[in-house]
Amino acid sequence: FYLTPPQVNSILKANEYSFKVPEFDGKNVSSVLGFDSNQLPANAPIEDRRSAATCLQTRGMLLGVFDGHAGCACAQAVSERLFYYIAVSLLPHETLLEIENAVESGRALLPILQWHKHPNDYFSKEASKLYFNSLRTYWQELIDLNSGETTDVREALINAFKRLDNDISLEAQVGDPNSFLNYLVLRVAFSGATACVAHVDGVDLHIANTGDSRAMLGVQEEDGSWSAVNLSYDHNAQNEHEVERVKMEHPKSEEKSLVKQDRLLGLLMPFRAFGDVKFKWSIELQKRVIESGPDQLNDNEYTKFIPPNYHTPPYLTAEPEVIHHKLRPQDKFLVLATDGLWETMHRQDVARIVGEYLTGVHHQQPIAVGGYKVTLGQMHGLLTERRARISSVFEDQNAATHLIRHAVGNNEFGTVDHERLSKMLSLPEELARMYRDDITIIVVQFNSHVIGACQNEE
Repeated sequence: FYLTPPQVNSILKANEYSFKVPEFDGKNVSSVLGFDSNQLPANAPIEDRRSAATCLQTRGMLLGVFDGHAGCACAQAVSERLFYYIAVSLLPHETLLEIENAVESGRALLPILQWHKHPNDYFSKEASKLYFNSLRTYWQELIDLNSGETTDVREALINAFKRLDNDISLEAQVGDPNSFLNYLVLRVAFSGATACVAHVDGVDLHIANTGDSRAMLGVQEEDGSWSAVNLSYDHNAQNEHEVERVKMEHPKSEEKSLVKQDRLLGLLMPFRAFGDVKFKWSIELQKRVIESGPDQLNDNEYTKFIPPNYHTPPYLTAEPEVIHHKLRPQDKFLVLATDGLWETMHRQDVARIVGEYLTGVHHQQPIAVGGYKVTLGQMHGLLTERRARISSVFEDQNAATHLIRHAVGNNEFGTVDHERLSKMLSLPEELARMYRDDITIIVVQFNSHVIGACQNEE
């Protein structure tokens, strides 16, 4: 099944979204120029989610990618709710009081976030009252706890992640008289999601990561070339510190059963995630909730089984690892992406492809043919293709789309092969998942002038 270039483009561009930070009096006062984002599904429906919002009562911008498993319910809930928890955690005491007084007296609330959403980014209206009540309980507690100190961004991020995960768990335990909502909160809690979130405020960039999505900084060196700086670590079996952490939290007798076949308890790839109460609740609690829950829950194979060697839960946490980075003028962009991208591309290639796309300069790499025996005819073909590529390289108006095109269509020479792209994008739903994962990407472009000016002020 062969797709024409326009058909390929319409598939690749279906979920793209761009946002440019507005300028004031011809000046851009933000360290962020704007961002491009896109998603390419492999699962039907897609299990990845993305979010972007400007914090209105504090400075700063929030961006995040969320990778769901065992369904999309948890990723959906986290993508809608997490930024509110972070924003509330960052608010000064008097603003929290103002918001609480407004709710008390039925006045209009101060808006906390300005969302930047693609029309396909769904928000569940049915659960909004439940979600709001949980959030309100959180800010009431923050008001009561008021220590008078200004909130540290790192702490705010950690508290928000942990609190939202706790609320997801509590809502499922309490249930809801409305059967639709009851089923929803249970689906959210029994499915899972990883999260990689950036908070950018002036030159302060914080990355909070739970699971195996990644954040990477694109740096332009003095000679114009591009390099990649990792700003997150995967929480999985490949990370020795993470394996050690899990082992430290459980008795020595469980050492052999904790990580099997590179999975937590032999089942779960990420070692940190939201939801996934199958790895957090006691067996008694799981049984009680499932028995009192709606019938649909019993039809779901995932909820019924108990993980093997399940002795000392919780085995899983949503606590993020937070990395702080002070932005420098040579830091040109940030890529946040779910593991669907990193499984297919090395970060160094990601940095180069995005860097060249954003600057519009195509540094001619010497053609590398590795250990391949290449005839003159093939060499001629590669050079012709390169020439064609230079003229078409900027057909994408969106950096995330440009990256997805490479992730799915790259051949062994590192160039986009239209035939391969066409094949990969025309795979039927049930096959697509065997060849690739959902891919979600946000590319944030920084404003070097603003960053340089902030640095000089400091």
